Amino acid sequence: MGRDDLNHMRFYDIISKKKNGGALSETEIEYAVASFTRGETPDYQMAALLMAICLKGMDAAETACLTLAMARSGETADLSAIPGVKVDKHSTGGVGDKTTLVITPIVACLGAAVAKMAGRGLGNTGGTVDKLESIPGLRTAFTREEFIGIVRKTGAAIVGQSGELAPADKKMYALRDVTATVDSIPLIAASIMSKKIAAGSDRILLDVKTGSGAFMKTPGDAERLAGTMVDIGALAGRRTIALITDMDIPLGHAVGNALEVVEAVETLKGRGPKDLTDVCIELAANMLFLAEKGGLDACRQAARGAIASGAALDKFAEMVAAQGGDSRYVYDTSLFPAARRSRVVTARESGFITRMNAEFCGAASVMLGAGRETENAPVDHAAGVTLKAKTGDCVQKGDIIAVLHTSDESRLNAAEEKLLSGFEYGPERPEAKPLVYARVE
Repeated sequence: MGRDDLNHMRFYDIISKKKNGGALSETEIEYAVASFTRGETPDYQMAALLMAICLKGMDAAETACLTLAMARSGETADLSAIPGVKVDKHSTGGVGDKTTLVITPIVACLGAAVAKMAGRGLGNTGGTVDKLESIPGLRTAFTREEFIGIVRKTGAAIVGQSGELAPADKKMYALRDVTATVDSIPLIAASIMSKKIAAGSDRILLDVKTGSGAFMKTPGDAERLAGTMVDIGALAGRRTIALITDMDIPLGHAVGNALEVVEAVETLKGRGPKDLTDVCIELAANMLFLAEKGGLDACRQAARGAIASGAALDKFAEMVAAQGGDSRYVYDTSLFPAARRSRVVTARESGFITRMNAEFCGAASVMLGAGRETENAPVDHAAGVTLKAKTGDCVQKGDIIAVLHTSDESRLNAAEEKLLSGFEYGPERPEAKPLVYARVE
């Protein structure tokens, strides 16, 4: 089907073809995305097509075509004014996942440019932009020229994603969210990769989470999603690597915006939790590898060295200052205001913690005010959860396992119940799970 036929194409026929298990052509996919983005196709027809895709799937070529059509639906960032290889990282979302705050300065201080566009939190998953904005004065909204200027000057910037990047994804996701079509690997892959391709970096590292606090609950599902996205990156001319990482347990001890910034800073000072530090080293090493800074082992060593020397911490402070933030908070985290109310949470049983539902930890943090349940709701930057015990730890009934933080005392009871409902206890220590399950290239 040629482009001359576009004026005679019917969305109805595209829905019918996919409903019957047919493979859509590049032209059909481009027409569907463009007409919907322009408002020419009603929501109910796109919803029908999304359901057909969810039920019948898409092959690799279809998924790549869908991704590229979505990436081209709005602006695409031109980062050519930034010298060297530009490398980006995307996480599929987790609880306590503050890795971007740690790895961005590590990678930047070792000579790879990181021009990162990040999102806000929605639901149980925290957003990097909300975390950064807990630093007084820090801005995440810039013109394209300002953004590129900061990266040229400091080697790194983390800004909010422009609404003009991949607008088709925003419109399509809003429909997927209310039509039970979120859990489709082609649609998830296209959503993520369209934004990454439009954001303009040369190389992409994907952190695909798996477990109770992640969208992909099993390593197998996570690996299938990772493989699909790596293939899309290759077809789009962007070298892409994916790591499958654990999100059955929250990463680190802090869940909540300012709490996570403090923990990220402690990690940059070499005093962070081991799980968070180890995952960050692996992510940073793979970003440096993609930026052609050496072999993986050498890049791991360089990343650890950047923390030990203080260079990564200084780079984070430099980036914060360049974005208008008060860099004193990087060197002295006691300046962050504490939440007005706190409550200790104690173990209801004695024994080993055999499981803690990471999703429930994230939900408790949202209930305390750290997250938002609608897109434009404000957040309480001081709110959240500090975990004092995690899966594998042995506790006695009455031991402190967490501390809740909020500015609204009325939120404490429900958040405590939600958090506690995710803890399970047993007589034996559970087998430890790997932090990194697989690497997909």
